[in-house]
Amino acid sequence: MSAALIAALFFTVALLVTHAYFLLGSLPLLVLKHDTPMDARFVRGFFDTYYLAATLTAGGTAMSCALAGRLALALGAGALALLAAMLRRTVIPKMDSLRTLFQASGSDAIAAFRRIHVAAIGLNLVQLVLIVWCLIAASVNPGAA
Repeated sequence: MSAALIAALFFTVALLVTHAYFLLGSLPLLVLKHDTPMDARFVRGFFDTYYLAATLTAGGTAMSCALAGRLALALGAGALALLAAMLRRTVIPKMDSLRTLFQASGSDAIAAFRRIHVAAIGLNLVQLVLIVWCLIAASVNPGAA
């Protein structure tokens, strides 16, 4: 097994662990009422860390898969890296702006923050399912990856 293939395996496992860990870690945060600045700051920090970790692991997966000659997997991982970077640049500022409105607009801002939280969890789940599906498809038909 080549060094590039070992690196691709390592980063692919890291990508799976990152998505699974943050999915399982974000679900219990739904019990928070999101109505205090501390709750909202914690949720925001959690997703900021997730998007950064997802960008790094997906980027590493993309580069190592490309070096290993697995171009289809590299393109998919590259797309995940771009998506995570884009989400970090859009979701986190939106959470920040809603956090500042908690005192002024109250329940409207809290409900919007919670919707963003739920949507981010749903998107994380979709990404994890796609990663696993692509890996299964690549193992069934190794020539396509």
